[in-house]
Amino acid sequence: MDKIRGVNLGNWLVLEKWMNEPFFEGTGAEDEVWLVRKTDPDTLARKMKEHRDTNITEEDFASLEQHGINLVRIPVPYFIFGDRPPFIGCIEYLDRAFEWGQRHKIKILIDLHTVPGSQNGYDNGGITGVCKWCKNPEEVEFALTVLERLAERYGHHPALYGIEVLNEPISWIVYVTAPSTGKAEDKEEARGSGYVPLSFLRKFYTDAYNRLRACLPEDKTIVFHDGFRLTSWNRFFDESNFVNVALDTHIYIFAMENFVPVHKFGLYKLYIDINRRQIESVSKHVPVIVGEWCISNKYAIEYGKGLPETEAIRKEKQRRFQQVAKLQLDAWSTSAGSIFWNYQLWRDKSKRMDAEWKESWDLSRSWKNGWIPERL
Repeated sequence: MDKIRGVNLGNWLVLEKWMNEPFFEGTGAEDEVWLVRKTDPDTLARKMKEHRDTNITEEDFASLEQHGINLVRIPVPYFIFGDRPPFIGCIEYLDRAFEWGQRHKIKILIDLHTVPGSQNGYDNGGITGVCKWCKNPEEVEFALTVLERLAERYGHHPALYGIEVLNEPISWIVYVTAPSTGKAEDKEEARGSGYVPLSFLRKFYTDAYNRLRACLPEDKTIVFHDGFRLTSWNRFFDESNFVNVALDTHIYIFAMENFVPVHKFGLYKLYIDINRRQIESVSKHVPVIVGEWCISNKYAIEYGKGLPETEAIRKEKQRRFQQVAKLQLDAWSTSAGSIFWNYQLWRDKSKRMDAEWKESWDLSRSWKNGWIPERL
């Protein structure tokens, strides 16, 4: 296919609290695992159905097609097939996405976003502060079987671009600096948590490739996340006999902002340029996709902080968002493509898809028309 111009459909089949706070209200839960544990099953089933029925519809695929998006990355949970009670499966919604994708000429990258026991300890890994999956051989095997079943179900579907083996398995440096580390609700459950070693990841990726390629035609791409170690994979891919694979890297400006308190455009430019150079270097060994990136940044958000919101300040904030967006899009042009995080946060169900929502969160439109929604 042409260079990827994509967007993530996060917070549809995998919930993240920061992206859907109303869904979590009154539960005291900080992640999807604890949401399930703390919610009455009937109430949970009703709310999940309403959310999944309305969060993404064919109308969204039609809009994305109109605005030039050619791929969506869909995060899915390990319980997608409904075989890990009390979690509620959602395979029928992925089936719908494939129907919509085929009708609207949008390819789908299936992304296994969570695994039992988590691969990163983030809420996006299912459970905050717990990261033990890689230490449990039975659950590692279970993840491989989920990938196989997804490949068997969609492997020959014309809308399938490929399957991403695992989202964001965490490195040592990211694990020890992550704000979620040590924040588990049940400290005993988190005992033994730690980062995902590169040696484990290389073996898991090899096993996953062999089992997926047995089900997938060679024109379907198998994607591996870099595990926050983009430059550590050159030799691995050079020595493999893999066919049609890609390496996914996630580059967020706020990662730099966590360590650099000065919010000057020159620093943003330096940070993005370093990442661009790394992408160019690694791309000599394997195609690189920037699978998650965003434009949220303090350089724009904090401009005029403490002052009355005037039209001049609003316009300057918008200009800064545009500046940072262009900086990244120019850098990602050296990759195999990029996939924005995220299509939306949540919507007001009583005014779904109204003009205000479209103005605020239709990110694909902002790319095509060259402007950035103010609320971002």
